[in-house]
Amino acid sequence: MAKTRVLIAVTTYPLPSRSYDELVCTAGVLEDGSWVRIYPVPFKFLEFRKYQWIELDLIQQRASDDFRPESRRPREHDLSDMKALSEIGTEQHWLERKRACLTNVYTDMTALIADSKAPKNVSLAAFRPKKIKKLVVAEDEREWKPEWLAQLKQLDMFTNGNSSGPRAPIEKIPYKFKYTFEDEHGRSSTMSIEDWEIGALYRNCIKRAGGDENTAIEKVRKKYETEFLTKKDITLFLGTTLKHHRSRHSNPFTIVGVFYPPRESQQALF
Repeated sequence: MAKTRVLIAVTTYPLPSRSYDELVCTAGVLEDGSWVRIYPVPFKFLEFRKYQWIELDLIQQRASDDFRPESRRPREHDLSDMKALSEIGTEQHWLERKRACLTNVYTDMTALIADSKAPKNVSLAAFRPKKIKKLVVAEDEREWKPEWLAQLKQLDMFTNGNSSGPRAPIEKIPYKFKYTFEDEHGRSSTMSIEDWEIGALYRNCIKRAGGDENTAIEKVRKKYETEFLTKKDITLFLGTTLKHHRSRHSNPFTIVGVFYPPRESQQALF
């Protein structure tokens, strides 16, 4: 059976408020530049690097489970048929990554939300904001709720921090990080950044800061606000949550990935 080649571009931090099988959004682009969402996936899937090609057998989700056209599930739940292929590097200001991921880029939020409605039901997209205003940091739940722990267990989202000790749930991030940005027409939006990278950055920063949350937050702000907004050419990868998309929420999207090649004085054509 023919397998599908996918360039992994998105992995989100666990979102237990969703249905368990959408706990982690893993998404990427096909060879023609179209987007695909893969779930459910086990924790070990997070070991794969972004911008790495993989090959596996994918099946369209049943419309009754997920009507979004980009959604697929692995035929082999343990990913035993998956092959890890080549990675795309950052040479020439991320030129090959741009060619792969930026085939179709939205700049108008109103147009994207219109396309998220039937019949297109677009649920994954690259979006280039005209301006990112700021990074917003908001307090969130500090611990996983019991029902969330059950969801984490169903997708094996537990780690062995100490091989001789018990398996522990992946750490809950007690803050929400959001970008406030404008589209080409000045429409302002504020969306949560659900990217695995920002959660991992916070976890690393708080360890280095000896548990000082304020210091860790400032380190995250330094990267995602000071560095990214002054030195990087940002495109946001947006994805819908199934719950909000199905209920036709006024804006079903969140930020599931941040694409951040270095800013060039004159953009190269690609």
